[in-house]
Amino acid sequence: MKNSIQPATPADIPALVALLNQAYRGEASRQGWTHEADLLQGDIRTDEAELAAIFEAENEAMLKCENESGDLIGCVHSIKTGSRLFLGKLAVRPDQQGRGIGKLFLKAAENYARAQDCDTIFMWVITERTELNEWYFRHGYQPTGERKAFQVDARYGVPVHPLEFMMLEKRLEDRI
Repeated sequence: MKNSIQPATPADIPALVALLNQAYRGEASRQGWTHEADLLQGDIRTDEAELAAIFEAENEAMLKCENESGDLIGCVHSIKTGSRLFLGKLAVRPDQQGRGIGKLFLKAAENYARAQDCDTIFMWVITERTELNEWYFRHGYQPTGERKAFQVDARYGVPVHPLEFMMLEKRLEDRI
């Protein structure tokens, strides 16, 4: 199956909301190898208003992945901040996880970062998501030592206990 990564558009917002909520929260997310269903109560990770703001911002972008049939199977959000690129909302549809789509997104994000003249990619990951953190470590991301408390917004789930983020970072060697 050939998957295509391309920029998302505002027309993709409803499908992106469904994908992100399915991949991160609730029972549907348990079909995949990594999720937050055991850490946060609720089925909502994002909503249309939050995603619409991405498309209105000059320094933000959302990439999407579609399969041969044109079905949305993954996405990643980026924010350019100086010479650094923040990655967030990396999601792959639970029934498509483990097929290399996440790796495609990391590669696409690195290429995008280089094209934007960035030398570093960083992200915030919940410390308790050890299997996900180990996956990022295998792809060259390392903890910076910086941590922060998980900010509670009840619209997007309620932690079952206090959670903490850690920053992961990858320096890009070859800039375009």
